[in-house]
Amino acid sequence: MSEFSDMAKTQTTDQKVVVVDFGAQYGQLIARRVRDLQVYSEIVPCDITADEMRKLSPSAIILSGGPASVYAQDAPTLDPAIFELGIPVLGFCYGQQIMAVTLGGSVGHTEKGEYGPAPLTLDEEAGVTSPLFANTPNEQTVWMSHRDAVAQVPDGFAVTASTDVCPVAAMECTEKKLFATQFHPEVRHTPYGNDLLKNFLFGICDLEASWTMDGIIEDAVAAIREQVGDARVILGLSGGVDSSVVAALCARAIGKQLTCVFVNHGLLRKGEPEEVEAVFTKQFDVDFVHVHAEDRYAALLADVTDPEQKRSIIGSQFWKEFFAVAEELAEDGRPVKYLAQGTIYPDIIESGARKTGGKASTIKSHHNLIPFPDGVSFDLIEPLDHFFKDEVRALGSALGLPDYIVNRQPFPGPGLAIRIIGTVTRDKLEILKNADAIVREELDAYNAEIAAQSGVSNGEVVRTCAGGPEIERSVWQYFAVLPDIKSVGVMGDERTYGYPIILRAVESSDAMTADWAKLPYEVLARISSRIVAEVPGVNRVAYDITSKPPATIEWE
Repeated sequence: MSEFSDMAKTQTTDQKVVVVDFGAQYGQLIARRVRDLQVYSEIVPCDITADEMRKLSPSAIILSGGPASVYAQDAPTLDPAIFELGIPVLGFCYGQQIMAVTLGGSVGHTEKGEYGPAPLTLDEEAGVTSPLFANTPNEQTVWMSHRDAVAQVPDGFAVTASTDVCPVAAMECTEKKLFATQFHPEVRHTPYGNDLLKNFLFGICDLEASWTMDGIIEDAVAAIREQVGDARVILGLSGGVDSSVVAALCARAIGKQLTCVFVNHGLLRKGEPEEVEAVFTKQFDVDFVHVHAEDRYAALLADVTDPEQKRSIIGSQFWKEFFAVAEELAEDGRPVKYLAQGTIYPDIIESGARKTGGKASTIKSHHNLIPFPDGVSFDLIEPLDHFFKDEVRALGSALGLPDYIVNRQPFPGPGLAIRIIGTVTRDKLEILKNADAIVREELDAYNAEIAAQSGVSNGEVVRTCAGGPEIERSVWQYFAVLPDIKSVGVMGDERTYGYPIILRAVESSDAMTADWAKLPYEVLARISSRIVAEVPGVNRVAYDITSKPPATIEWE
C-alpha cells in the first residue's frame, strides 16, 4: 500500500470489517453494503493467513460466496486459525459452507439447485433468540444461488432457518459469535438482508455508524499534511472524476504546494477545458498549469487510423508534457517530491494487489505502465485507493466540486480520438464536439425529466453511501461517434454529401455489461433534427441499438 493509504486507514478506521473474497460475483457488493451502513470495509483474498488477518485488526469478518464446491480439488480454503481469533464472523453461501467444513461439519449436494427467490422459515426458537434475525419476520423471502448446502452443522452450532430445499439455510454459534447463511443478504432481492447486516454490525459486533464523509475528509487531509510536510506535489489533472477529487482533496490539505498539470490535447468534449480551468483557478487555491498541446497532438495524430496506435501516442505524449512541467518546476527552484493520482479501490482489487505490501509506494522509470524518463521518480500519494466510484463522487460533492465534474460520465483517456473512426482532423473534431454537445444537452434534460417524475432532483436516483449520494442515472452514458464514411442527403433543394453521426446511449451500473437505452421516439427525433440543422457537415443520424456483449460501449 502507499504510505498515505496506510496512514489514512489507521486514522479513519478504528472500526473495520474485512470481507474475505472467495471469488464471489457479489464480493465488492458486500463491502459496499457495509459502507452504506457507514462502517468501513476492506476486501482481502481468501488465502489470507490468521497472522495477516490479526495485523489488519478487524472488528468483524464477512466470508463471501463463491462459485466452487468446497470439495473440489482446487476449491478455495480458509486458514482455520481465523476462527480462533475471537473476531465475529458472518458467512454467506460458500462462506457458510467453508465455515461448516472447517469447523467439523459437512456439506452435501441437494437434490436440486436453489436459484433466485426462496421462502425462508426461521426455527421457532431462533425467531425469538437469534441476534442475526432480530426484528425480522419468521417467514421471509431470500435470494438463493447454490447446489451444495450444509448437511451437518459443526458442534456448538444451531440451525436457525431453512427452506423447502435447504434444511440449513442459516446457522450460528452465538458463544463464539459465528454466524452464516446459505442465502445472500447483500443483494436487494433479499428484502430483510440489510436488517441482517445491521443486526450483525451493530447488535452482534457493537459497532457504530461513524464512517462519514466529514470524518473521512478531515482524516484524509491530516494524513496528506503529515506525509507531505513542506514538500511539493504534482498531479496530472484530466478533468475526470477521480483526478479532480484528488486535486480538491490535496488542495484543501496543502494548497499552493500542489501543482495541477492540465494537459489540453484538444480531444476533450466541448467546453470541458474551460470548465476545468475555471474550477481549479477560481474555486481552489492551487498552482494550476494549463498546457496547450493541441497543435502537437494534432501533428502526432495526423494520418493515424489504428485506435491502439492513437492510444499509445496520446498516452506517451501526455507524460512528455507532464514531465516537462515537472522539470520546469525543478529549474525554478520548486522540485517535486510526490505524485498524486486517482487510483480507486476497484483498480486495486482487480490488479490483485490486495495484501499489505502488495503495491509499491514509489513509481520509478521502470514502471510497466508509465514511461517515466530515466532517473525520474516520485513518491506516490493515492488518497482514493480504498474508495469505490460512488464514494469518490460523494467525496467530491462534499469537497465542493460542481455537479458537472462529480457526475461526469465515463470518458476514455484518449478522448474524442477514439470516437472519431479513422484519422483525427480539426474539422472532424469540430463536428464531433458540436454533435456530442447536443446529445448531452438533450439527454441531460431527459434524465432530469425522468428524475422529476420520480420525485428526485438533478436527474439522479440517490441512496445513502457513507453519508453521501450514490448516483444512478436514468441513462447511464451517452455520446456521439463520428464514423469514417459519408452519405448522400438532401437539404433544401440541394444534394449533400456529409458525415453521419452515430448516437450511443446505454443503461448500465458498472460498464461490465450494458443495454442500449430505450429512448422515446420524440427524444431521438429531437436529437436528430438538432444535429442535422445545427452541425455543418452532418446530414444523417443513426442510433446504435447493440448491447454489451456482443458490442462494447465505445466504438474503438
